[in-house]
Amino acid sequence: MNKKVYIAMSADFIHKGHINIIEKGAEYGDVVIGLLTDEAIATYKRVPLLDWESRKRIFENIKNVTEVVKQETLDYTDNLLKLKPDYVIHGDDWQKGIQSVIRQKVIDTLNGWGGKLIEVPYTKDVNCTDLEQQYRLITNTPDVRRSKLKKLVTLKPYISVMEASNGLTGLIVENANVENSETGMRKEFDAMWVSSLCDSTFKGKPDIELVDLTSRINTINEIMEVTTKPIILDGDTGGKIEHFTYNVRTLERLGVSAIIIEDKTGLKKNSLFGTEVKQTLDDPENFASKIRAGKQALATRDFMIFARLESLIAGMGIEDALMRAKKYIEAGADGIMIHSKEKDGSEIKEFLSEFRKKYKDIPVIVVPTSYNQFTEKELHEWGANIIIHANHLLRSAYPAMMKTAKSILENGRSKEADEYCMSIKEILTLIPGGK
Repeated sequence: MNKKVYIAMSADFIHKGHINIIEKGAEYGDVVIGLLTDEAIATYKRVPLLDWESRKRIFENIKNVTEVVKQETLDYTDNLLKLKPDYVIHGDDWQKGIQSVIRQKVIDTLNGWGGKLIEVPYTKDVNCTDLEQQYRLITNTPDVRRSKLKKLVTLKPYISVMEASNGLTGLIVENANVENSETGMRKEFDAMWVSSLCDSTFKGKPDIELVDLTSRINTINEIMEVTTKPIILDGDTGGKIEHFTYNVRTLERLGVSAIIIEDKTGLKKNSLFGTEVKQTLDDPENFASKIRAGKQALATRDFMIFARLESLIAGMGIEDALMRAKKYIEAGADGIMIHSKEKDGSEIKEFLSEFRKKYKDIPVIVVPTSYNQFTEKELHEWGANIIIHANHLLRSAYPAMMKTAKSILENGRSKEADEYCMSIKEILTLIPGGK
């Protein structure tokens, strides 16, 4: 009986480094590929372009592969205990860094029956960063990009969204990541929020729906040219029903994943003012008609329309919010966003508790600007699926730039401001292709 060899794989594009590892595994016995599920991959990197079944068929047709099984998490343990392979084959690139935690657990598990880890020298002339960049460019089409948000909502317990208001902030959201040395997991933002407040402020204009859709589409195009993550647009009230139907078609065609519209009328007043200013709610039947018309106008099933409930902002209470949520969902809304300016988060927690009694699977968005003492995990435990950090890049950029400007004025030169600034060389190499 041949020895059993286990190799974990995730890729939906395969290079010669993968083939080298499979060929090396075949020297030791029958190769079983532990193919990571879409859900497992989504926990640490981009959502795969091909689903698990499609990737399975590819690996089944690679020479020397005898079997393909599911690996549900980054942790090998369950599959190793089930299959008890004689060998695990992996590249030697995981000996240091974030994956070293997973590597050690593999070794400890294999020791239980005398199994052995075989490490293959990393394929030096394969630049995964370049391949990933090429992959992103090839797949960054409107159809692919538009569908990413709906996939993420399905694959992940919750998704983390950050404000992006121009190409530079888009690149920050695209590339920012942190690694957890204990779990071996990498975390990055899942999607981008194009805020009307931030878009207006970066243009030096008030947040009163003064910036028209044409200008906002220019912002979206700037971001889309240099990024690949799904975009959620802050659509304010959505405007007139007749206009809204055309606007959602435009956004859908561009590759935007979703729009959020709020059930208020009149000149826009930012919700964080609460009842300090007059907040006029739309008639729920009229707003439901807007949602219904928007959904009927769409050409695909990928584009999502979220209804933003302003009941708590206007002081109308939980019951009014729940009533409106029911009407909007029945009208076809893909999910709802519940907003509150209260700092203790109690309104949001109570709403989610009541909402989840009836709606188990409807996505709910929260924007914890006022109650940011709660973690994303805690908000998810309350019932939230999408957490938007709505304006933090703008709010951090302004004081930093003002500090630099004042330093130059106070000192009559820019030398003292150097400590606040990136070097010119860093700026020139910040953007891909800039060097």
